[in-house]
Amino acid sequence: MKNEQNYEDMLKELENIVHKLESDDVDIDSLTVQLTRAKKLINDCKTRLKKVEEDVKKLSVTED
Repeated sequence: MKNEQNYEDMLKELENIVHKLESDDVDIDSLTVQLTRAKKLINDCKTRLKKVEEDVKKLSVTED
């Protein structure tokens, strides 16, 4: 089983990265690493939200 972060933890991590970038608190050597991680977190959050949306649609169809 994969050790996955929950949505809230991913969002918090992403917010921390954005804060670091906005405050120029990221040195040039780690900038690429931070941007790569942010991109992965954004994609993972989108995937998670899409899955939840599909689940909700399935549930609402079965309840009709």
